Amino acid sequence: MLLSSINLARSLATTALILLSGAAFAAQPVSYDDPFEGWNRKVFKFNDTLDTYALKPVAKTYDYIAPQPVQTVVTNFFSNLGEIRNIASNGLQLKGRDTFASAGRLIINSTIGIFGLLDVATLMGIDKRYSDFGLTFAQWGVPSGPYLVLPLFGPKTTRSGFGLVPDSLSNPVTYHHPDSERYALSATDLINTRAKLLEAEDLIVGDRYTFIRDTYLQRREFMITGEQPEDDF
Repeated sequence: MLLSSINLARSLATTALILLSGAAFAAQPVSYDDPFEGWNRKVFKFNDTLDTYALKPVAKTYDYIAPQPVQTVVTNFFSNLGEIRNIASNGLQLKGRDTFASAGRLIINSTIGIFGLLDVATLMGIDKRYSDFGLTFAQWGVPSGPYLVLPLFGPKTTRSGFGLVPDSLSNPVTYHHPDSERYALSATDLINTRAKLLEAEDLIVGDRYTFIRDTYLQRREFMITGEQPEDDF
């Protein structure tokens, strides 16, 4: 499973290098336009209700019964799988240093780190170089498009929404069989991620929709430009 995903990442990177050779693109910033706010708020309410009555209670139970070391191991495991996406995405952006750092992390943590359960690479000074295909599209000059709230997936720009497709294709869990184990892995990742966000809810002030929208867009802008946007709160 891991080998096939690495081969996929290599193929994507090779194709991009051929397509991008001699080409130059200007990174496109995030758009703060929200022309579909009425619809977005309805989807946001649906997601929020689903979270309140289903996901959040499960996450709180998980957070209560799972010791912190266990949660760290789970986080490390799925973070290590994400290095395949980081390799492909950074490679497609021609970020050689980040690509090699992500590849080094994958190799080290998958071996010395026991299939990614331990984050040995960070202890060795190789920090995570997060990237995704929404960021790749931004570096390729693809416009941001308006802000969208997707059912289940939450806040996105149109560009990052399309990026979910190659993000999924670069995730080894997508190819795991049988289906029951794939669903279990995906659910574990989701619940563990939601548990890590429990404390962050205390930071939300004012209108939840506006706060989450602006926070998401500002974070994406920083990831693209490296410049901290002005705080509108």
